Amino acid sequence: MTLPELQTGRHGVVSGVHDTGPGDAVARRLRDLGFVAGETVRLVTRGPMGGEPLLVQVGGTRFAMRYAEAARIRLQPQDA
Repeated sequence: MTLPELQTGRHGVVSGVHDTGPGDAVARRLRDLGFVAGETVRLVTRGPMGGEPLLVQVGGTRFAMRYAEAARIRLQPQDA
């Protein structure tokens, strides 16, 4: 599953970040922000009417993300 597919308020464990090609700057930045394999994330809330941005928590840090970037984060669902 991808991060936007996670239900609001639920947790997931990052299994990876999708690279679109060699030297993918967006994928590298997502990893630098903490979206690494084994890390627990939570989809805190979504923008108006279930849209953008997505508010995501990794560790003690929250990020507002566009759907396109969040869709690159692969997860395993986790009971919370």
